[in-house]
Amino acid sequence: MPLDQATGTLQDTAALWSIDAVSPQAVVSCACDALIAGLDSPSLRVLAGLTRAEADYYALDILPAALAELGLDIYPRDSRSGQEAAARALAAQAVSGSLSPRELAAAIHRHFGHSLPLTERLAALDDEYDLGAYATMTHEQIDQEVIAEARRLTNGQPDQQTTRNDQ
Repeated sequence: MPLDQATGTLQDTAALWSIDAVSPQAVVSCACDALIAGLDSPSLRVLAGLTRAEADYYALDILPAALAELGLDIYPRDSRSGQEAAARALAAQAVSGSLSPRELAAAIHRHFGHSLPLTERLAALDDEYDLGAYATMTHEQIDQEVIAEARRLTNGQPDQQTTRNDQ
């Protein structure tokens, strides 16, 4: 894995971890992949060396130090910045094809409900999937809308509600 990809994956994993979307063991595995790719810091080495059992106890303390040493963003647990970064990481997975549109909408709805303005459209589209025969769109149309929304999120465009609120 190229160094820039490893850096991005570590940053995304940290964001997903901040909302409990990945396990401490997944964080350790990502740290191992980052080291193999050439990313290095003292705390990253310690994090990568944790056993599965140790990860449950120590990843919370070590990950922020590793991110700081690497100059990456640190997202406090359940912070708005972490939620938005995690939403973008999930959206990137859908754009790349590693998450289906339905899986993306369900994950966004599960983690944020309708409370995060950035992802409100995806939560509403998850509701639309759940309507089945009563939906106002076909399954294919919902899929297209979800992917379009995922692309918007990965391109860093602000959501329209936030834009209106900021003015």
